[in-house]
Amino acid sequence: MLYQPFYCEENVFHLAHDPLVASRRREVVFISNASRTCAMWHQRAAARPGWPILWDYHVVLLAVAPGSHLVQVWDLDTTLGLPVPAGHYLRRSFQAGVDAEFEPRFRVVDADVFVRTFSSDRAHMRTPGGRYRKRPPPWPVIGAPGATPNLARFTDLSTPFLGEVLDLRGMLARTAEPRPL
Repeated sequence: MLYQPFYCEENVFHLAHDPLVASRRREVVFISNASRTCAMWHQRAAARPGWPILWDYHVVLLAVAPGSHLVQVWDLDTTLGLPVPAGHYLRRSFQAGVDAEFEPRFRVVDADVFVRTFSSDRAHMRTPGGRYRKRPPPWPVIGAPGATPNLARFTDLSTPFLGEVLDLRGMLARTAEPRPL
């Protein structure tokens, strides 16, 4: 499984092709909010165990477990395990009572649609001087040559684009058993 810290959208792009999940019903989930400060717990990048991290956005994969309707979350950056039942993941990763500016919103996109349309030039990971903020992945950038990068469109949850945008309550309802994706 390909993985590079701080490049969750690219990790999920590759995960969507992985034989572990490729034959399952899959959806890609962009997690963010209007203030670009989404509080998440149980993330490897947190300063300390038990502390939240504020992501400007995060990306995970939903997949239905083989032979069931159990929706699982595949988050390569979580400390909760891999995969994790969606309800457990959502309740542990996002805590009730946080200020509105830290509450999550979710853009849910069919994984095959995401794989066909996603394009990134990694510009969001570069400083004004052109240096990478975090070491880039060893694989090439994702997208057809000359394609317009569209990561910002996926992470902007206030503007219509692909998929459906939900709040935490809606996401919990969407992933509840026994409803398949």
